[in-house]
Amino acid sequence: MSHTPAPPAADPRRETVIVFALSLAAMVVSMMQTLPVPILGLIRTDLGTSTANVSWVTTATLLSAAVFTPLLGRFGDQHGKKPTLVAVLGVMVAGSVVAALATSLPLLILGRVLQGAATAIFPLALSVLREEVRPQKLPGAMSLVSGTLAFGSGLALVATGLLTSGSGADYRSAFWMATGFAALALIAVVLLVPATRHKTGGRTDFLGALTLGITLLLLLLPISQGHEWGWTSGRTLGSFAGAAVMAAVWVFTELKVREPLVDMKMFVHRPVLMANLAGVLVGFGMFANFLGVSYLVQMPEALTGYGFGATILRASVEFLLPGAIVSLLASPIGGQLVRHRGPRTALGLAAGLGALGFAWLALDHAHTASVIGAGVVVGAAVSFGYAAMPAVIMASVPHHQSGIANGINSISRSTGSAIGSAVVTTILASKTLEHLPAGAPALPAESGFTLTFWTGATAFALVAAIAALGLRKRPAPVTAPAPEPAPTPEKATAA
Repeated sequence: MSHTPAPPAADPRRETVIVFALSLAAMVVSMMQTLPVPILGLIRTDLGTSTANVSWVTTATLLSAAVFTPLLGRFGDQHGKKPTLVAVLGVMVAGSVVAALATSLPLLILGRVLQGAATAIFPLALSVLREEVRPQKLPGAMSLVSGTLAFGSGLALVATGLLTSGSGADYRSAFWMATGFAALALIAVVLLVPATRHKTGGRTDFLGALTLGITLLLLLLPISQGHEWGWTSGRTLGSFAGAAVMAAVWVFTELKVREPLVDMKMFVHRPVLMANLAGVLVGFGMFANFLGVSYLVQMPEALTGYGFGATILRASVEFLLPGAIVSLLASPIGGQLVRHRGPRTALGLAAGLGALGFAWLALDHAHTASVIGAGVVVGAAVSFGYAAMPAVIMASVPHHQSGIANGINSISRSTGSAIGSAVVTTILASKTLEHLPAGAPALPAESGFTLTFWTGATAFALVAAIAALGLRKRPAPVTAPAPEPAPTPEKATAA
C-alpha cells in the first residue's frame, strides 16, 4: 500500500484558511462554465454572429477542460500542486481579461479556452486537501470544496443576470466580474495555501495526454454541437466513430508507456469506475435542472399557456439562486454524512433527493413554490453527490494518483453537463407549439419540459443503482504490494 504523508501538526485555523482558499478557487472555476449561458444572445448581437457560431463560447471551455484537466492534474502530482494551482489560476485571470477585451468572436473563444484550462483547479485542490488536512476532517473539507462547484455554477447565472438586466447591458461586464473573482482566488491561493510537500517526480506522459485529449475532443464536440450539425449528420457520426478509435489508441498507449498518464488498473477499478459513471449522471442532472428551469420560467404564458414570463434576472434570482444557496449549505452536511455513514450512503441519499426533485418538477411546474422547492431539493442532491464522489476516489487510489483520478472524475461531470445541455436542447427543440401568431419564434411545448424533468429523475435513479450495486464493498486502494522490509543487522546475523 502506498504511503500517504501525514498532515502537519493539527492546527484548525491553518486548515480553515486552506479550505477557504481552495473553496474560493473551486467556486470560481465552476462559475466559468455557466457564466456565458444567460448572455449568449447579447454576445451574438454585439459581435454580429450566428447562433451556431456563438455556441462555441460555451463549447470551447468544455473542450479545453477535457484536454487540460487530466494533464495538469497529473503534472501537479508529479511536480508540485501549489505551483500548478498558481499557474492555472494565472491562466484563468489572463483568459478572463482576454474575454472581457475581445472585440471579435475568435478572441472571445481564445479567452474561453484559457478559462477552461482552469477546470484542473478542482482535482488539484482535492489533492492539496488530502495532504494538508487531518484524516478525520478530510471528508468535511472535501465536501465543502465540492459543494462550491454547484454553488458557483448557480451564482454565475445569478450574477450575470444581475449585471445584464438593464437596458443597454454589456455582456463584457460579466467577464470583468470573472476577472475580479479569478484574481481574488489567485491571491488567496498564493497567500494561504502551503507549498507542496509531496511530489512523485517522473516523466510526463505527453503521448497519453495527447491521445486522451483527442479522444475527448472527438467525443464532446458532437455532443455539444450535435443539435446544430444534426444527430445523424456525417460530422456527428464521424466524430463519434473517431472517438471510439482514439479511445482504443489511448488505452493501447497507456498500457505500453512506462509511466502512463492514467493507470488502467486504477481507471477500471470498480469504485473509481462507478464514481465516474455517477459523475456523468450527476453532472447531467445539474445542467438539466439549470437549463430546464431557466427556460421554463421564461416562457411567455400568454402565448404558451404555461411558464411565468420571467426575465433573465427574475429567473436567476428567484428560481435558481435558492437551489444554489442550498447546495452550498448542504455541503458540510454531506461531509458529515460521508464521514459517519460513508460515501455510499451519501450517494444514495443524493440519488433519492435528485429523483424526488425532478419528479416533483415533472408533476407540478405550474406553481412558483413547486419550481423553487424542487430546485432546492435537486441542489441538495447535487451537493451530496459531489461530496460522495471525491471520497470514493480518495479511498480507492494511492496518494500519487489523487490528481489524475479526480481529474478524470471532473471530466466525467463536465461530460455529463454537456450531455445534459444537448439532451435538454434537443428535447425542447423537437417538441414545439403549433398555431403560434405570425412572426412569433418557435417555442417548446410543455410536454418537452415534462420529458426533460422525467429524464433528470431517471438519471438520478441510475445513480441510486450505482450506489446500491456498484459500491457494495468498501473501496480498497489499488496499489502494488509493499516491498518486504530489508532485514535488520540483528536478523541478518541471526540468519
